[in-house]
Amino acid sequence: MKTIFGKDHGLDQKSVDFLTKALEKSNLPGFDYLEFKQSLEALSELNMDEETAYKSAYATASTVGLTKTKLLETAGHYNKVLANEKAQFDSALQKQIEQKVAGKEGEVTKLRDQIVKHEEKIVQLQGQIAKFQKTIDGADAQIDAAKKKIEATREGFEHTHQSILNQIKKDIENIKKYL
Repeated sequence: MKTIFGKDHGLDQKSVDFLTKALEKSNLPGFDYLEFKQSLEALSELNMDEETAYKSAYATASTVGLTKTKLLETAGHYNKVLANEKAQFDSALQKQIEQKVAGKEGEVTKLRDQIVKHEEKIVQLQGQIAKFQKTIDGADAQIDAAKKKIEATREGFEHTHQSILNQIKKDIENIKKYL
């Protein structure tokens, strides 16, 4: 499955693995869009032009009962599977942001408030203020690191997700155009 959707350069392999496993898990019985896509991939390795590859794959698939309607319907099914995975990813991403960023930001805010209170007792509390400032500085670095990691994960997933959607969209257009 990774070979038919994950061969574009620059795709996040972890996201490719995740999304293709979801497609495999939701694979409908019988010959449908995924098997058609695998046939197209095999034909493209023979350096066959796109239109001929589509027509050849469809001609073979039609002998086992695949119709253009079923092909388009099953491609739509896999689009829905990917949309569901995207929704779940977005939800998990939001939880990560809340846990790793918002929680740290709240901690930083509380510590800054304590620093303001302790400045009134600066002579007695100089050591404690330095300790809090060190914690805040560490939290800022953790927040930045968490944001960068989350953003990199989001970008990798978004790029991979969009690439696969674009492939399916192109296939749908080609199915409509050629078949």
